[in-house]
Amino acid sequence: MMSLRDRRVQYETAGLERHDLCDDPVEQWHRWYDDAVEAEVAEPNAMTVATGAADGIPDARVVLAKEVDQRGIVFYTNYMSEKSRQLQHHAAAAAVFAWLDLHRQVRVRGLVEKVSETECDEYFASRPRESQIGAWASPQSQVIADRAFLEQRVVQFSEQFAHEPVLRPPTWGGWRLVPTQFEFWQGRPSRLHDRFRYRLLEAEQKWVIERLAP
Repeated sequence: MMSLRDRRVQYETAGLERHDLCDDPVEQWHRWYDDAVEAEVAEPNAMTVATGAADGIPDARVVLAKEVDQRGIVFYTNYMSEKSRQLQHHAAAAAVFAWLDLHRQVRVRGLVEKVSETECDEYFASRPRESQIGAWASPQSQVIADRAFLEQRVVQFSEQFAHEPVLRPPTWGGWRLVPTQFEFWQGRPSRLHDRFRYRLLEAEQKWVIERLAP
């Protein structure tokens, strides 16, 4: 078996220059996302979200981005989950989209805010019924005895909503990461990768683009 030390992938891509980039990072993200979809990358909207835990140790997990626009990047979760408690304590986060098949990565940093009740209701209503029931059944991040506990709660809420639409649980909703920085990374040979950072000048509401050393 090959050791971790010896495992290497040589990135043979054309690279990334300033003139390849859109002036707006959200537009650039959508351009790369479309490339990932066309390349049939698995879960192209998956992102790792990092938060700050109360003990000072960073925490991270993979979630699915459901909206990316000029307001920010939205994902949905249980407001009683570990990640939500961390965001309520410290309203800032970082995210990473990794499209490794294309040798690309996008990093995002910024503040977070809750998504409006109306937007949460609209998105929840669009979910498959089984996922809606699951949102009621799972006390996310809490310790449970066994799988049977979840299965029993699925039966309970399936019966409760058997003859009516499944309403959104009051403990379930969305977070929006409002970016102050984006970084677009393109793999290159010999680990001399291309990196460009978009940094928001808040007073001017203007993005500055800078090349970073790999």
